[in-house]
Amino acid sequence: MTLLALIRHAPTTWNAEGRLQGRRDTPLSEDGKAALQTWAAPKALAAFDWVASPLGRTRETARHLTGRPVQTDPRVIEMDWGEWEGRTRKELSESLGDDFQENETRGLDFTPPGGESPRMVQARLASFLLEIGQAKRPTVVVTHRGVIRAAASLATGWDFMGKPPVKGIHGTYNMLRVDAQGGLTVLAFDVPLDQEPEA
Repeated sequence: MTLLALIRHAPTTWNAEGRLQGRRDTPLSEDGKAALQTWAAPKALAAFDWVASPLGRTRETARHLTGRPVQTDPRVIEMDWGEWEGRTRKELSESLGDDFQENETRGLDFTPPGGESPRMVQARLASFLLEIGQAKRPTVVVTHRGVIRAAASLATGWDFMGKPPVKGIHGTYNMLRVDAQGGLTVLAFDVPLDQEPEA
């Protein structure tokens, strides 16, 4: 079993406004940059391999936490929100009404027009997780809330209906184990970055 830590990037203006970012390469906000300066990775993660989503907000977060640029992997990029990118859930609910609500009841198969469902995110994560599990190299991934939620679903069986098992809070990490087949088990969710993993 191989350790895997998932860290969400520091905040952006669109995070503060509740906008769906998806693949839009939105930069960290001034508040996000200020928050990032207070972040430090747990010492236990220093010897891990580090990987980031290709988007700037994750690369900047990873660079701060490691003190160097880290390699990127497109399989850990945020969920594609398609035509809904840049909009808020309130805006979508008001403009689409019952159609939006019906889409949300699809759980893992909730799919924005022209975008990805959570199940599709899980599918592109599968080969990434298998590589980590077979390489047996502990890894930190600086990624996005949608990816963290997709991984949490794989680990817990949550179907994206009802209360999620993970909040994906900024300034925290989520620790899992990956087996040789790429399967996930949970060690801890939403752990503050200033807290070392439990032995």
